[in-house]
Amino acid sequence: MAADRTILVAGTWDTKNDELAYMADVIRAQGGRVITMDVSVLGDPATPADISKHQVAEAAGSSIAAAIAAGDENTAMQIMAAGSARLAARLHAEGRIHGVIVLGGTMGTDLALDLCSALPLGVPKYVVSTVSFSPMIPPERLPADIQMILWAGGLYGLNAICKASLSQAAGAVLGAARAVEPPRRDRPMIGMTSFGKTVLRYMVSLKPALEARGFEVAVFHATGMGGRAFESLAAEGAFAAVLDLAPQEVGNHLFGSAISAGPDRMTAAGARGLPQIVSIGCYDLVDLVGWHPLPDRFAENPFHAHNRLLSSVVLDAEQRRAMARQIMAKLSGAKAETVFLLPLHGGNEWDRPGGPLQDAAGLAAFVDEIRKCCAPNVSLVELDAHINDPAFSDAALAIVDRWIAGGLLPRA
Repeated sequence: MAADRTILVAGTWDTKNDELAYMADVIRAQGGRVITMDVSVLGDPATPADISKHQVAEAAGSSIAAAIAAGDENTAMQIMAAGSARLAARLHAEGRIHGVIVLGGTMGTDLALDLCSALPLGVPKYVVSTVSFSPMIPPERLPADIQMILWAGGLYGLNAICKASLSQAAGAVLGAARAVEPPRRDRPMIGMTSFGKTVLRYMVSLKPALEARGFEVAVFHATGMGGRAFESLAAEGAFAAVLDLAPQEVGNHLFGSAISAGPDRMTAAGARGLPQIVSIGCYDLVDLVGWHPLPDRFAENPFHAHNRLLSSVVLDAEQRRAMARQIMAKLSGAKAETVFLLPLHGGNEWDRPGGPLQDAAGLAAFVDEIRKCCAPNVSLVELDAHINDPAFSDAALAIVDRWIAGGLLPRA
């Protein structure tokens, strides 16, 4: 196979020279090319890296001497993180790299998250880490398409166990760089949030209707990481508009669930100046990690075990009022037209009249609070309908059509 793709191999080459060199050799053996980057501070690699630690520090507007003089490893590594991120972005913009793999423990992983976040969607990003999948990694720092592989048994030196992980990772990043189909962006894209069509059905009619208008539609599963990817892409300007119709992750974070898209959920589109339609899909539920004990604060709430990974609690009236205030606080900073589409008959299939999670008083409290705290920059549109009724999708499409006619959205 032709040596057609170049992978950036980054890490602290002073302490992990053997492991990083091993991955570089695997990539080369498969016909790939390698650019090595050293993010060490104190020591030097056995052989010089293509991008030295001094170049990395200089890219951050600093120096290795300054990093050492700081006398603090966290400060020093943040200098190297900033420099490595800038250099990686520059290498990609110049067409010199097609993927990246970073190796590390907690320090290297901290740096890797910044480096990978500097690269756009579609650039393969692999992190081989002793803390892959750890809850210490906040979701808001994960790029939308990052891949993590557990660095098992490799804290100090090569062995048969860690070679299995390192070789898989090296092959994976090269294979991904060869196979990836980067987003073409030849049609304007609309980002939408939802859950499966058992509970929320609007995307079944909205997606083909929007595609018929010339848009590409990406639907994100709002279960923590889906919302994080949605926010990341909105911040990049990947969308022409968003239909953020399932805000449950806002409540998850508000009420302390580990299933969180981070504190910035429902802010990126507004900050970017993207027109948005927001609604109430599953606003009344908070998802919890199914194998964690039920928190005491939810002891009196109705509870449903969705599967072994996921459980849900139904919010009471006052909790729903808090949810309404949180949503409007987030939307208050939006810089483009924002419509809050409020279906007065409910926000998921289970809360219909006679449904297993119906709570008419709770819904009424939420509606009342939305009316009271609706931000001045938000247009409140109330519908005599349920979120899964055709009238809801029709109303959302009417707003999109008005935006197209008025030039707020491009004619695709």
